[in-house]
Amino acid sequence: MAILDMSKREPSSPSTPQRAKKSLFSFAKTTSSLSSFSSHIPPHKPSLTFSRSIMEEHIDNASTLIKKWDHKESSHEKFTSLFQEDRKEAKAYIQCVKDLKKAMHFFVTQHSTCNKLVLAQNLMQKAMKRLENEFYQILSTKKEHLHPESISKSSRSSHISRSTSVDSEESTDLGNGSSTIQHTGAGSISEAEHISFLTMCDLKMIADCMIGCGYAKECWKIYRIIRKSVVDEGLYRLGIESRSSAYVNAMRPNDLEHQVKHWIDSTKIAVKTLFYGERLLCDHVFSNSKTINETCFSDVAKEGGIVLLKLPEIVAKTKKSDEKIFVLMDLHEAIAELLPEIESIFSFDSISSVKFQAISILNKLKISVLNILSDFELSIQRNSSKTTVSGGGIHPLTISVSDYLASLASYNGVLSDIISESTSTKFSETYFESQTSEISSVSGKMAWIVLVLLCKLDSKAELYNDIALSYLFLANNIQFIIERVRGSTLSIILGEEWILNLERKVKLYTTKYENVAWNKVFMCLPQSLDPAISSDTIKEYFKRFNESFEATYQRQKSWVVPDGTLRDEIKVSIARKLVPFYRDFYEYYMVVLSGEKDLEVLVRFSPDNIGNCLSDLFNENVRSRSLILSSSTSLPNSCVWQCIS
Repeated sequence: MAILDMSKREPSSPSTPQRAKKSLFSFAKTTSSLSSFSSHIPPHKPSLTFSRSIMEEHIDNASTLIKKWDHKESSHEKFTSLFQEDRKEAKAYIQCVKDLKKAMHFFVTQHSTCNKLVLAQNLMQKAMKRLENEFYQILSTKKEHLHPESISKSSRSSHISRSTSVDSEESTDLGNGSSTIQHTGAGSISEAEHISFLTMCDLKMIADCMIGCGYAKECWKIYRIIRKSVVDEGLYRLGIESRSSAYVNAMRPNDLEHQVKHWIDSTKIAVKTLFYGERLLCDHVFSNSKTINETCFSDVAKEGGIVLLKLPEIVAKTKKSDEKIFVLMDLHEAIAELLPEIESIFSFDSISSVKFQAISILNKLKISVLNILSDFELSIQRNSSKTTVSGGGIHPLTISVSDYLASLASYNGVLSDIISESTSTKFSETYFESQTSEISSVSGKMAWIVLVLLCKLDSKAELYNDIALSYLFLANNIQFIIERVRGSTLSIILGEEWILNLERKVKLYTTKYENVAWNKVFMCLPQSLDPAISSDTIKEYFKRFNESFEATYQRQKSWVVPDGTLRDEIKVSIARKLVPFYRDFYEYYMVVLSGEKDLEVLVRFSPDNIGNCLSDLFNENVRSRSLILSSSTSLPNSCVWQCIS
């Protein structure tokens, strides 16, 4: 440690003054050359004699104070901090060291005898050793006052900032232990913040003095060792550790999700408090030396910054899956939010690799998200399942895609940052009818994926042997998409106009279903009531209707419409067309057949029976009624029948 290296500066031979002059003031002349040169200089002028006496007085004063606080390493006495014991004398100590430096400079420039330089150099080494110990003691024993969180709070209350250099001698009165601090707000700072500020000022005073006297290396070595341990410990307490790719790849999805959530919470604290506080402290202590400031902060924070960003970099490179997109977007959102602070904190050239690493990770996360979305679209297009859904119900692909899009919609903000605007323009022009308002990139992307799904559903519908069931299948699945959209943030993203467009498609498919499925039933009845037709013709009409209705009903009794509203709409639509039409026929011609034998066999359905049968359609949990019903059978009217009565 630098404290132990101070012994190397102790004079041990006549050559010590030459080394001192060379190290502190960059003069290379030897003692003999100075003595020889001084014998040839003219007598001192009165002004030089006066200056010489002042400089000698500086050395004498420094000798008294420095020797008073000279701590012998061999001594068993406990080290007493000058800055903690007597703040007024601490300020005087710093001033006497500055005066000592002036005296040394004076005697060197005047080519005077080396006796005073030897004495001054000995005193300077003792003073630097003392200040080095003070610097170490403050950093190591007052960590609670130099905690990044305390520094951050203190910076918000007083004028400690990276843009403003604070002179501890001007802003802090060390004479009586009190401090005059300029506040940014109307209120006063807390005692803890006050102590934190004073501690930072003490460090700055010592650092300025040591650096000014040529002991910068000893100063930043101590600072680097102690403050790096603070950063490392802070990251450890936050649970930030360097993980291998194999470790992350082996995580189960739930474990990875938990790990990422923990990382995000911890990283926000690390950036906003730990690294921010360290940058403030370093900028304040070494505000008078940009080079040392940069070197110190780089040594303290660079390794921790790299470790901090290790996890998202690994996750961005892991094997992609549809579900992993949410973890990637969480990471992207968190890093994008912290990026301005990361760029500000790690702005030095020597540590800018951390900043560029964050930017690179953002780009990798973006690419990964886009690749997953692209793969997701392809997976829809490549779905080759030939299995039809019983009764024209909701296809598993419809459920999975709709749920996935609904989940994606909650990431609207981060998706907007990831999806390019050029993509959104192409999507909006193709899949939105109205261009009255600008379509966002996310809206376009979502609409495109739904369109890919609809195209695939068209091919799935072709697998049904019954065309009417194909139309019902399409209506069911589009209705499911609509309900998922309305029940999520997708409704805001895609908009009401887009939803209405899909609802029109549902209406189109239900109409086609009715026409194909029930047209034969309608065709079994005469288009007009003719009193001149024979009873045999009337019987033939009833026979054909019975057979057609029964066949149609039997075929559809296993069909389903999961959405209750759509189910009622379809049944009411059919009933409003069929029941009144059949009622007119039934009531008009039953008079003619009233005397016929086996009338119950001939006329199997009353208008009420028709309504009740229609009510039972598309209900998965309702047992179908028997179709062998007589006109005299009394059955309760269903809701559909009540609607059309």
